[in-house]
Parts: sequence; structure tokens; C-alpha cells
Amino acid sequence: MKGLVNSLILLLFVGFAATAAADSLHGTVTMEMDLSAHDLKEKVRLWLPYPMSDKYQLITNIKVSGDFSEAAVYSDRVFETPMLFARWDKDAKSRKIVFAFDVERQEVVRRDFPRAETNWDVADYADYLKATSLAPTAGSVKTLADKITNGKTTVLAKAKAIYDWILGNMYRDPNTYGCGKGDVCDLLEKPGGKCVDIHSVFVALARASGVPAREVFGLRLAKKGPEDVSTWQHCWAEFFLPGYGWVPVDPADVRKAMLTEKLELKDPKIIELSNYYWGGIDPYRVKVGMGRDLTLNPRQKGLPLNYLMYPYAEIGNKSLDGIDPQTFKYKITFTKK
Repeated sequence: MKGLVNSLILLLFVGFAATAAADSLHGTVTMEMDLSAHDLKEKVRLWLPYPMSDKYQLITNIKVSGDFSEAAVYSDRVFETPMLFARWDKDAKSRKIVFAFDVERQEVVRRDFPRAETNWDVADYADYLKATSLAPTAGSVKTLADKITNGKTTVLAKAKAIYDWILGNMYRDPNTYGCGKGDVCDLLEKPGGKCVDIHSVFVALARASGVPAREVFGLRLAKKGPEDVSTWQHCWAEFFLPGYGWVPVDPADVRKAMLTEKLELKDPKIIELSNYYWGGIDPYRVKVGMGRDLTLNPRQKGLPLNYLMYPYAEIGNKSLDGIDPQTFKYKITFTKK
């Protein structure tokens, strides 16, 4: 929707703003979980990503129902990532929960960059410059980052050089499980993967170059509906430009288009997409969380979670893989309004 419709949206929702003539999408996401088939003798704990409103998305009409013993919304202490937590006691014969919300999602376009970058304090963005368990910023990552950004003196120039390198050197591997692990050292040896892989490399190289960067975890939304979007999880990235703010990039969607349409990087269609996803992202997605190496709340029994984009559960002391909806037993539906 464009023009008049966008104007009405802006009038209705004060503070929910985006660039002029941007696209938007409105619909309902429904997550249905049924963990009844898993071990009934064990206590079950479930964590779901819980989207929040921000400048580019409005979350309303939130509904949570089910036969759980407890349910509440918490956040982690480092990234303040919200999560819906539910618990079922031992011997509960039914373990069902339905989480639904309306989302009004706006296209993001951030390319009116200032001519000069302002001074900034690196300490203010320390969390977005440090290494994570699967994304180091030293060693081979630092060596490659220095090579890519050689001669670049500004944050914007370094970020663009890394973006272009990602487009030219990484590729989408359709055989990757889920959205990928984002193991950067492995990916530098074999640079194929999906969205988490591609954007983990972008973030690691950016941080190694002194550019604050982060992954954004979300769910794709259908252009029509209702649609089963259970396997439509998607990740993109952002870098921080001093004096301007966070800028989105999505080279993974460029590489996906190259694979599905069998086009080369120099094809005019791909050049157009490359330009679009440098500072822009479409409205067919909802942001559900951020952060790597998450300590959940309440705390999980296992190691820190790589990221919270899929459902995560623990059956007793055993973690349950949320990437496969058939094994986990969930369904996510998007209905366009």
C-alpha cells in the first residue's frame, strides 16, 4: 500500500513513522504449539520470541491462551530481548499454547546519509563491537576485514566495502539446516549458507573493522494470506553510522534471488536488488528479537542460546530443536488484513 493509505496509517498511529511513499503490510501472526506428544513424565518449559513495537512496526491485539501452568513475558539482561515463557508441570496430558498478535510493518529506507560522520564514543557501542562464541573478531577474521577495508577511513565506506565483499564472495546454500548457525570461521572456509550465516559474517567483519553491527532476527510475512509461515524465519543485519543511526542491510536476500532466478551479480535485476538492500528492507517481515549467546529468562538449563528466532523448549533436561516444526509440533500462520 502506498500514498494515501500510508498517510492514513501515520495519522492513526502517532510515532509509527517511516520514509515517504514507503510500503507497509498489516496482518495477524498466529503461533500454535502442541507439546503433548513429548515425554509426559517431564516438566516442560517453552520460550517463544516476542515481538515489540518500534519505529517500523506496530504490535497490537496480543493474545495468549492455552493449558499451561504458568505463562509470562520476560527479557534477557544483556540485549533486553523479550520472550514469552510458558511452563507445564509433570504428568500434564495436554500442553498447548496459542500466541497471536497483529503487526503493522513498514518498509525501512535509510540512505540519506550525512556528508560527514560525527565523533562518537566507541565505549557506547561496545556490545556491538565484541566477538561472540561463533563470530570472533581477531585472527583470520581481523586479517580479512583489514584487507577488505584497506584504504577506507569512514564507518560508511568500511560497511559498504564489507557489504560488497559479502555479495561477491558468499552464496546461498539451500542445503543449510534452518537459517544456519552463523559459525564464521567455518564460513570463511566454505562461504555458503543462509541468512544467519551470511549476516553473521557481515557482522563479524564489520566489528573487526571497528564498525558497530548486529543481527536482527525475524519472521517473513506473506504477501497474501492466510499462509503457513512456519519455516519462514529470516535474519538481516544493521550497522551503526555515527550521527545517523542504525542502517539495515540484507545481502542474504540478494544472494537468494541470484540462486532462485539463476542470475549473476552483474545482472541489472541483481544490481537493483543490491542497491535496494543496502540501507533498505521490505515490509514483508517482522522483527522478533536480537542478540547472540542468549541467557534466557527464566534461565535455560543448557549453554547460552545461539539466537532466539525459533521456538525453544526443554523437556526435563533435554532441549528440543525448534527448527523443524514437525518434530517440535508447531504451526505459524500469517493472515493478511
